[in-house]
This record gives sequence, structure tokens and C-alpha cells, in this order.
Amino acid sequence: MKKLVIALSAVVAFSSPAISADMAAKAPMRAAPVAYAPSWTGCYVAGGGGYGFWNQQNDASDVVNNIQLSTSTTGGGRGYFGTLGGGCDYQVPVGNWNVVFGAFGDYDWASIKGDVNVPHIASYGHEKMSSQWSVGGRVGALVTPNLLTYFSAGYTEARWDNVTLLNSVVPFINLPTGVFIGATTYEGYFIGGGYEYGLNVLPGLFWKTEYRLSDLDSKSNPIRFVATGAASGVEVHSQRYVQTIRSELVYRFNWGGSVVAKY
Repeated sequence: MKKLVIALSAVVAFSSPAISADMAAKAPMRAAPVAYAPSWTGCYVAGGGGYGFWNQQNDASDVVNNIQLSTSTTGGGRGYFGTLGGGCDYQVPVGNWNVVFGAFGDYDWASIKGDVNVPHIASYGHEKMSSQWSVGGRVGALVTPNLLTYFSAGYTEARWDNVTLLNSVVPFINLPTGVFIGATTYEGYFIGGGYEYGLNVLPGLFWKTEYRLSDLDSKSNPIRFVATGAASGVEVHSQRYVQTIRSELVYRFNWGGSVVAKY
């Protein structure tokens, strides 16, 4: 009996390390889980369109005698535009937020039409803003990994085409007065804001909507004779503002990159 007990004790003693090793192999230690979220760092292209309207304040003056010829009048235009652009963003953590900084540029092909009135010479004309381009930057915060809200600002230029002035005494006849205002480019700055959202339809595909207000420098536009192109001695001084609401599809080249998100 004593020999049996001694034999069993020896078997248990020699098999214990093997059992321990087998248990360790079956239940290895695992690292703590790490979550990953998409990164907005990278570049993109965008295209779309929108609706715009501009307002202006005008007055006429005699530049030869330095005399103001009329009180200030107001006018404006409404219409649509298409746009193409691109830019790059950089995402950084700031406290408990993920903040995105970016730079961008875009060009708008526009047909935003309105009228200009020149009371001193009893005339008016049909105006069209035909293009606008902008460069600037934006800064925003991620509400969710797929939703960015942001503010934007930068430099912009907008162009209005030639305006043939018509007789305003009998406006429905539209008789030319023999004078015109040449095409003019206005420079200024813009501010805006919007949001951008990942569509989850195709990797890298986003939708962006933005409002912008452009405050453009004033211009003194000479009224010229159609026959010769010479200045008539009368100028129209104009101050203009442009507002646009744009919506664009965005394709991001970097979508699918990731950053570590702690939890």
C-alpha cells in the first residue's frame, strides 16, 4: 500500500509542470483592445453647384468736374452657378476634440443676373456675374468620425460682364443709348461656414454644403461710348456683396487611413 501511494505522488509531482504549461498555452494573456477611427488628414477634389445673389449700391459722378450727379441707388441679381475645387486638410486632437485645419481653392461658373440703374442719364442695363474664384482656409471640429462642421474665410474675385445701357424713359422698348459699362472684376474677402459628411456609399465619397458672404471692394466704372470706346466723363461708383449657398460632392484620396482612438 505504501508503495502505491508513493508511486501516485510521484506521477502527480512530475505531471504538474506539464499541466501548468498546457493551461498557459490554452489561455494566453491578451493585449487591451484598441479602437480605430478614420482620419481626415489628406487631400480632396470637389464639384457641384448652388444658388447665389448679389446686391449693389451705385451712384453716378462727373469725373471731369468732380461732381456727384445722383443719389445712391440699390440693385441686385439672382441666379445659379457650378463650381469645381480642391484642397487639403489636417486632423489634430485638441483636448477632447478632433480639430481639422484646411486650405482650399475653387472656381465658380455663374449666371447671376440683375439690373443697374443710372438715373442721371435716364438709363439702365442688364448685368450678369459670370464667374468667381476663391482661395482660403477653414477650421472645424468633428461631431462624429464622419461629420465635420467648420468655418471658412479667404480672398475672392468676382467678374461682371459688359453692360449695354438702355433708355429707361420707355423701358419696354429697350433702346440702346450708345453707351456701355465695361466688364469689371471686383476683389475682396469672404467668410462662411458649413458641414461635410461621409456618405458611406463609396470609400472616400463625401457631401459638403456651405454658405458664403463676399464683401467686395468698391469700383468706379467709366461709362463709355459704344462707337469709340472712349470714356464719356461719367462714372458709376459701385459697392457689391455676393452671397452663395453651395453643395458639392467631395472625393477624398486618403479615406481609409486611421488614427488611434483611446477608450
